[in-house]
Amino acid sequence: MEPGAASGAARELLLAALEDLSQQQLKRFRHKLRDAPLDGRSIPWGRLENANAVDLAEELINFYGPEPALDVARKTLKRADVRDVAARLKEQRLQRLGPSSSALLSVSEYKKKYREHVLRQHAKVKERNARSVKITKRFTKLLIAPESAVPEHAAQEPAEEPERERARRSDTHTFNRLFRRDEEGQRPLTVVLQGPAGIGKTMAAKKILYDWAAGKLYHGQVDFAFFMPCRELLERPGTCSLADLILDQCPDRSAPVRQMLAQSERLLFILDGVDELPALGSAETAPCIDPFEVASAAGVLGGLLSKVLLPEARLLVTTRGAAPGKLQGRLCSPQCAEVRGFSDKDKKKYFYKFFQDEWRAERAYRFVKENETLFSLCFVPFVCWIVCTVLRQQLELGQDLSRTSKTTTSVYLLFISSVLRSAPAADGRRVQDELRKLSRLAREGVLRRRAQFSEKDLERLELRGSKVQTLFLSRKELPGVLETEVTYQFMDQSFQEFFAALSYLLEDEGAPRAPLGGVGALLRGDAELRCHLALTIRFLFGLLSTERMQDIERHFGCAVSERVKQDVLRWVQDQGQDCPRRVTEGTEKTQVLQGAEEPEEEEGEELNYPLELLYCLYETQEDAFVCQALRGLPELVLERVHLSRMDLAVLSYCIRCCPAGQALRLVSCRLAAAQEKKKKSLMKRLQGSLGGSSSQATIRKPLGSPLRPLCEAMMDQQCGLNSLTLSHCKLPDLVCRDLSEALREAPALTDLGLVCNSLSEAGLRVLSEGLAWPQCRVQTLRVQQPGLQEALQYVVGVLQHSPALTTLDLSGCQLSGPMVTYLCAALQYPGCRLQTLSLTSVDLSEQSLQALRALGTAKPGLVITHPMLDSHPEPPKGFNSTL
Repeated sequence: MEPGAASGAARELLLAALEDLSQQQLKRFRHKLRDAPLDGRSIPWGRLENANAVDLAEELINFYGPEPALDVARKTLKRADVRDVAARLKEQRLQRLGPSSSALLSVSEYKKKYREHVLRQHAKVKERNARSVKITKRFTKLLIAPESAVPEHAAQEPAEEPERERARRSDTHTFNRLFRRDEEGQRPLTVVLQGPAGIGKTMAAKKILYDWAAGKLYHGQVDFAFFMPCRELLERPGTCSLADLILDQCPDRSAPVRQMLAQSERLLFILDGVDELPALGSAETAPCIDPFEVASAAGVLGGLLSKVLLPEARLLVTTRGAAPGKLQGRLCSPQCAEVRGFSDKDKKKYFYKFFQDEWRAERAYRFVKENETLFSLCFVPFVCWIVCTVLRQQLELGQDLSRTSKTTTSVYLLFISSVLRSAPAADGRRVQDELRKLSRLAREGVLRRRAQFSEKDLERLELRGSKVQTLFLSRKELPGVLETEVTYQFMDQSFQEFFAALSYLLEDEGAPRAPLGGVGALLRGDAELRCHLALTIRFLFGLLSTERMQDIERHFGCAVSERVKQDVLRWVQDQGQDCPRRVTEGTEKTQVLQGAEEPEEEEGEELNYPLELLYCLYETQEDAFVCQALRGLPELVLERVHLSRMDLAVLSYCIRCCPAGQALRLVSCRLAAAQEKKKKSLMKRLQGSLGGSSSQATIRKPLGSPLRPLCEAMMDQQCGLNSLTLSHCKLPDLVCRDLSEALREAPALTDLGLVCNSLSEAGLRVLSEGLAWPQCRVQTLRVQQPGLQEALQYVVGVLQHSPALTTLDLSGCQLSGPMVTYLCAALQYPGCRLQTLSLTSVDLSEQSLQALRALGTAKPGLVITHPMLDSHPEPPKGFNSTL
């Protein structure tokens, strides 16, 4: 019998049996039913107390499933001493449904039933506006890049770009590859999908579950897959066991759980949002080791994560962070993959899926494509959804699309104001008051790590039934111990974080401080809390720009205090003394470091200074504020960061605004490959040629390097960058070309360091051309490039032409005899202005040393540093001159 028919038949049988009962018998049945748990669960008394026969039949079916409901009802009738009705129910059931099937199902038989249940449950997903759509129609493929196997420090050939080859679109083939065997034939049991908020990790995880149920993934390897939303489970009241969590996802309570757990190697657990798990250290977070042991949700999830619970089971976990220290310590040999969001092609597909109307889709997409910054933000699916929602409303109202802004904060702010405008009119003063209270609720939740709020929480802040509650909070019913528990949560976690940031600006000047403290408490919390609040802090910075503060006053009618802005500025300027010098990962909420091994994992728990701080400054889009803030950070050091295009855009903006005397060091950083357009098909190229456009088609603008945005920022006349050091970074020829152009025009750059960057001979030649340019202001040049002996002639040649170069450091280079001879000749050139030559750690022949001594005699104003050239060497520390 089909599931729907079985459910209908069971409902009719139950209703017929219950309608045969007198009022007294029905009352006794309700009381006995409350005390008749199946697998430790019973229907809450709040649902039973006043239920009539129809209500009871519905509750039994919904709570237990059709066939188990009949078993529970029959046994309860016997306990209520209504045996004749119980016997009649048993007989009618046999006639209508035959013998109980679910109790007889083996694991292999139940597998099919469970897959069908998953397909029904996850066929549709709810959008942020509560509209349900099919997952197959809404899901747009994302770029997923497995963790790089190439060490950060390994020298690579300039032509190599492994990241571009490894990033794959999230189709069935890519999902299957997540658990593929490595080079040694070992299959990972834990796969981590990581990426910033809104990038699509949850949707990808749900699509993996759906594709598994449809038989497209892990065929013959996984019998059962379970989706575990960590945040919801952590806020679930009371304790539970892993077996309970599994039963909650099954179509009925008669699932053969023990037999399923006995083959744990054929189970897949999808843990969504494991960064929500509390840090280890308390009894509540102690990992659970028995699947039937009742413990806190944190203990059960922690046991799965650390592999002390079902060590043979497969885990697919999603996290915002790049496996921070507290998570990294729990994982057992994880295989990491980065969710990179939409490619440019996928963005266009998303727009056409969203609008459906081709004319509107094309107009909206063309507008966003022309706004370069806004288009780049749309790599995050959730931001893409917000942009589309705002543009759809503007198109429907005939408004100017150019109002759409270009930072994440401004896009969120515009979305919220659009939602408020589209709702029925309300008293402005009341909406202001409600916004303040909603923002306060969001702040309380963020600081206390709560995403679900009770009706009492809303009543306490007088939000229940308010306009903002209906617009921004979704209602959810959860089965409680005694009655159904109603909870509320923001339409998306990032919205809660946005409203939490907004709360600091909506505080009344004269009002008493909130119990949780002001902006100082937010910014100066401990490292673990700051990591958790990273997105909230970014939103706060974005809201502090003069333009955004004016938007808040215009849209919401709320006056904003300048005091918060000054507090934040002082905090940033203090970071020059407090922030860590090393940055071991990419930004925690946006991009992910791959392939670097860090000896001290604790550092990963810091807020990834200064790159995270630069993201915060970027959100302001206020040049003067950024310049003031960076005065407290005279030297920016990024170390072992896999710099994405967005990272480079953020860095470039901040460098363009930086004050005079700013220094930047990039150490062991990897640069995202520049996007290259696919070649046109042969047919399209032929059509172009026949159409007379062949000459235009062949003229192409040279492809820019990944470092092009930074180089353009350095050339800005407002840029105060004084010193740039690139150390152990792979610099292909394209980068050298762009850097050479920047050296010709950079208004403030006087110090350049190039240390072990795998430069080619051609790359060093083009850099030297930029250094020799008449307008180049570089006074100090440090080059350490082993292995390019002959190519150093281009650097030495700069000495004859550079009008500004006064210090040259070739420490660590390999200088042959002829190269030293050429160097000495260049230094005696009339136009050479060099004052200091450092050759520390350079192996020189006796002949070369004699040539340098002669040069020192000929040019007494030139200081040459080398251990064998100093006539009065300093004694080593601790050396006793009397010995």
